[in-house]
Amino acid sequence: MELLDESLVPAAVREAKRDARAFAREHVEPNAARHFADGTYPDKVVEAAVEADLVGVEIPASYGGRGASLAESLAITEELFRADAGIGMAIRGRSFGTNILERYGTEAQKERYLPGVPSGESFTGMAISEPETGSDLAGMETRAERDGDEWVIDGEKYWIGNGIDADWVLTYVKTEDTDDRHANHSLVVVPTDAPGYAAEHIPEKIGMRASQQAHIVFDDCRVPAANLVGERGEGFRMVAEFFDHGRISAAGHGLGIAAAAIEEAWAFVEEREEFGRPVGEFQSVQHDLADMRTEFESARALTWRAAERVETNDSASDWSAMAKTKATETAVECAETGMRLHGGRGVLDERRISRLYRDARLPLIYEGVNEVQRDIVYKRS
Repeated sequence: MELLDESLVPAAVREAKRDARAFAREHVEPNAARHFADGTYPDKVVEAAVEADLVGVEIPASYGGRGASLAESLAITEELFRADAGIGMAIRGRSFGTNILERYGTEAQKERYLPGVPSGESFTGMAISEPETGSDLAGMETRAERDGDEWVIDGEKYWIGNGIDADWVLTYVKTEDTDDRHANHSLVVVPTDAPGYAAEHIPEKIGMRASQQAHIVFDDCRVPAANLVGERGEGFRMVAEFFDHGRISAAGHGLGIAAAAIEEAWAFVEEREEFGRPVGEFQSVQHDLADMRTEFESARALTWRAAERVETNDSASDWSAMAKTKATETAVECAETGMRLHGGRGVLDERRISRLYRDARLPLIYEGVNEVQRDIVYKRS
C-alpha cells in the first residue's frame, strides 16, 4: 500500500517528491526515534538536507534556492513529515519568513539575507505569536518605535521556531495606533545578536521534539531602520497573504503524519494475533482501517486541490483553511485509531505510533487554530 502515491501530484514535481522520499528513508527515518527521545536538534540530518537541496526550497534560484512552486514544496513536505514530523519541521523551518522577505524586501535585503539559507550558512525564524496572543494576528502587542535611524523593540514572542540559534528573525511588531486593527503592524528583520534580544528554549514539548521553539524577550532591542520589510503598517496584510501558503504547508504536515499512522496501524494488526488469528482479520478492525484510509484520501485530495487554487488564485483563503483543518484533524483521528489498534503496546515510548499520536496535536494549533480556519471558510463562502 502506497498512501503518498503520485497520482495527485503534478508531473513536474514528481522527481522532487522521489528525491525527498529517498532522503527521508536514508537520513530521517533512522534518526527519528533518537531525536524524539532526547529532544536534540538534528544537525547532521539538516546538513545532509542542505546537500540534497531540500532546505529553503522556495527561495528563487537567483538567491541559491531551487525556486520550488507551492506544489513542489507540498510534495517534499508530505514525504518528510511521513518520515518524522520533528525532523521534518527542523528541515522545512530553516527558511521561516524568507517567502515574505523575497516578495516584499528590498533588493539589498534579499541579497544580504536569502543566499545563506539554502547554502546552509545561515538560517531564520519568524516571530509572530506572543505569550498571551496566538491566532489573533491583529492583537499582537510587541512594540517597535522609530528612534532616528533605528527601530527600538520591546515585548515578548512565544513558540518561535529557531528563535535561539537562527541568524535573524523576521519579527511582527506594532508600529502604529490607528483605528484600523489591520493597519497597525509591520515586519522588521531582527538579527539574533542585536542588543536587547534574548531567547530561551521552550522545554519538553510533547511532540516534534527535534524542532526548536523559543521564548524571545525584546528589551530596548535596537535594529537599523533599513531592516523594515515592505511598507510600514502593512504587516498584517503581508502575513495574512502568506498564511494561505503556510496553511497548505501545515496540511502537508498533517498528511505525512496521517500516512505514517495508517501504515503503522496496518502493519501491526497484520502481525499481531488474538484469539488464534491475526487481529487484521476481525471485521471491526478492517472497518477502522477502511475509515482511516477514506478520511486520509479525502484530506489529501482536498489539500492538493487547495494547493492548486492558492497557486493560481490570489483569493483562495477558504481553500487553504479547509485543507489545513481537514488534514490536521485527519492526522489526529488516524493517530488515535492507530493507538487504539495497538492496544497496550500503543502507549510504549518505543512504538512509533505513540510519537505520531503526540506529533499530531501540534499542527492543529500553528498557522492558526482550526476554529479560526472554520471562521475563514464560513466568511469566504
